[in-house]
Amino acid sequence: MMRTRPLKVALLGCGVVGSEVARIMTTHAADLAARIGAQVELAGVAVRRPDKVREGIDPALVTTDATALVKRGDIDVVVEVIGGIEPARTLITTAFAHGASVVSANKALIAQDGAALHAAADEHGRDLYYEAAVAGAIPLIRPLRESLAGDKVNRVLGIVNGTTNFILDAMDTTGAGYQEALDEATALGYAEADPTADVEGFDAAAKAAILAGIAFHTRVRLDDVHREGMTEVTAADFASARQMGCTIKLLAICERAADGASVTARVHPAMIPLSHPLANVREAYNAVFVESEAAGQLMFYGPGAGGSPTASAVLGDLVAVCRNRLGGATGPGESAYAALPVSPMGEVVTRYHISLDVADKPGVLAQVATVFAEHGVSIDTVRQSGKDGEASLVVVTHRAFDAALGGTVEALRKLDTVRGVASIMRVEGE
Repeated sequence: MMRTRPLKVALLGCGVVGSEVARIMTTHAADLAARIGAQVELAGVAVRRPDKVREGIDPALVTTDATALVKRGDIDVVVEVIGGIEPARTLITTAFAHGASVVSANKALIAQDGAALHAAADEHGRDLYYEAAVAGAIPLIRPLRESLAGDKVNRVLGIVNGTTNFILDAMDTTGAGYQEALDEATALGYAEADPTADVEGFDAAAKAAILAGIAFHTRVRLDDVHREGMTEVTAADFASARQMGCTIKLLAICERAADGASVTARVHPAMIPLSHPLANVREAYNAVFVESEAAGQLMFYGPGAGGSPTASAVLGDLVAVCRNRLGGATGPGESAYAALPVSPMGEVVTRYHISLDVADKPGVLAQVATVFAEHGVSIDTVRQSGKDGEASLVVVTHRAFDAALGGTVEALRKLDTVRGVASIMRVEGE
């Protein structure tokens, strides 16, 4: 039976995502009501520029006073899509205190202050949902939090930023350099005017923190995630990758240690075999591999950003929260009972591809091999080429500690026969 009083929704932010959320709420109102069991009413929209024309939104709903909107007391759900840390954090906690549940797409805030926000939601008996904070329309948080709740997740490996994937895919398929590929991504609207958050891995690191926390039932903050950007990836790196039967992706990797006693979370460029499903994720798409003990390998794939895909995730959360509201219940909150320590990058074990510029003379390979052996790093393959007194030496290692590899590279730089370290890249997905 349909409830007579509508559930009231306050929308914070009306940009690309917020305007699409408002549009879907209006055009699909009947379907949403049927799925929820009550009408959903847009009760207010908080914006910074009230004079801007917003098609399909009653100007009477628009306000610049977001605080007053979330304090009204008759708001059932607040949808936060303004991003950033403040004022979003204060607005969300204020909404809880005044009786509203919250749906957010704010990855930076959840990664930094998720524990405190969950505590505030629990204190007031309200929901905090944020499917849209990671990988856009791809259902990922809910499967990890609910569908795999009875399983043990050991690894989450994925491409969670569409901008960087578009750039790296263009470099791979067209032979373009980094700047040329970035310019194309900007022209097509995939990259922001300031792409730093994407290309330096900040966006992916926030998502990795959220995924690791949910997957391993452990609080993982943004500061716990090792982060490397992809601005130094070159056409030569792609050429080396192709010789190995690989390509290069910016990956978010969250892993449980082999002994189960700790976890790691990291974001960095890596070579992956062309046979791996992630190697075939093209353009601005996202894809995430989840490896668990009972379910095995699962792959989630789809558009990871944009107004419509992100709004789809927001609306999915809105339906779930509204159903909880009608039932007088709340959904899953934070699960951090495992409280596993987060290991630093130096304790991560992985394979490496190291390209060296060396003198083209006898004994160089022996010197380099000795340095690797002295630091406990086992060599898998070596490829050497050169002429006219200069040469290139490419070494691919077996799995080794990151800290051991760091010492190896330092020692290599001190060799008279090593002119320079052209590139170092991890190899994943074997």
